[in-house]
Amino acid sequence: MQTVYDTDNIFAKILRGEIPNHTVYEDDKTLAFMDVMPQARGHVLVVPKTAAVELSDLPLDYAQAVLATAQKVMAAQRQVLKRSGIVQMQLNGAQAGQSVFHYHLHLIPSNVHELGRHEGGMADHNELAALAAELRAAL
Repeated sequence: MQTVYDTDNIFAKILRGEIPNHTVYEDDKTLAFMDVMPQARGHVLVVPKTAAVELSDLPLDYAQAVLATAQKVMAAQRQVLKRSGIVQMQLNGAQAGQSVFHYHLHLIPSNVHELGRHEGGMADHNELAALAAELRAAL
């Protein structure tokens, strides 16, 4: 069962500028920012600037834009974090573990055996800001 899009979800609020974020990259169709509850250092989320709950709702031009942004961010993550392995994760629906019902792609630089629990704890915002700046510079 598909969830109806909630315009008050946290990512919609971030896109409207109502909640601050640590931006890594932004263009007309996407926003990439640091996950505040990361599974590993350098965990970035890529979200489309359109109302879509999951992949099946995402217009193809936005899907293409999300993947193009992901490629750019991954290159920066590899350069800055010196990690070749990057987990790409996207969850569709509550039963699959989706907790924010706005389509988003996780980019997690890590050895899969080192991943922490998602939403296991809040990251230090000063560290996130510094790392976001390094990633932006690498783009």
